[in-house]
Amino acid sequence: MIDSHAHLFMSEFDADRPEVISRAVEAGVERIICAGVDASSSQEVVLLAGSYETILASVGIHPENACQVGEKDLKLIARMAIGSRVVAIGEIGLDYYRDFAPPELQRNLFEAQLELAQQLKLPVVIHCRRAEEDLLDILSNWQGKVSGVIHCFSSDIELAWRYFDLGFCISLGAYVGYPSSNSLRENIVKLPLDRILLETDSPYLPPQSYRGQRNEPAYLIEVAGVVARCYNIPIEKIAEETSRNAALVFGLKSKGRGAQVI
Repeated sequence: MIDSHAHLFMSEFDADRPEVISRAVEAGVERIICAGVDASSSQEVVLLAGSYETILASVGIHPENACQVGEKDLKLIARMAIGSRVVAIGEIGLDYYRDFAPPELQRNLFEAQLELAQQLKLPVVIHCRRAEEDLLDILSNWQGKVSGVIHCFSSDIELAWRYFDLGFCISLGAYVGYPSSNSLRENIVKLPLDRILLETDSPYLPPQSYRGQRNEPAYLIEVAGVVARCYNIPIEKIAEETSRNAALVFGLKSKGRGAQVI
């Protein structure tokens, strides 16, 4: 399996990070894409990717941090993004749910990072919350120029297909198994399996059986199980298909990528 989105740089993992990664490998997680949320955390994920074969890095600035971004931060992201262990630009996007940054500032930051992704021919990992129409409007201008994954997708079929038409995949996490996600489970089976990735978003959004606890990549098997039940197919098939999709999105040709650390 491939965990397409986790935040193992966070302090929640400081006490046992090596053990967390070992548990993930034992659970069948071959790759973990660790996403930064600002320049500092992006540096941390690059260092983690250089230290653990299982980890690959995604570097970028989350929309919630748009007010703290300077030109030097974008330049640092650009320098890190050329590293051989960096496979995407992200976590980037728009978030109008919380009032951390003005929408215009978020949009400008998002566009700047889309331009970087295009220049470096890297996929993007996108966060979107209560900003779907603005996000789609921006992505439509970049159609054919950038692609990637909409992380933590939890909306309806129509929106999923609008992303698919723009060349994006969607990623699903353990929240799919929450009691409140019944309609989402009903919709998932109507979506093409070749456009779906799995993620944990660790340390956030743990499986239902671990609610109130820290999430970690080893629990990706729980996500695979829920999705497998939605499609009524073996969990091995879900693991195989979603891992193939993730490998295509992130350009993972083999497990032996270089280990350059910036």
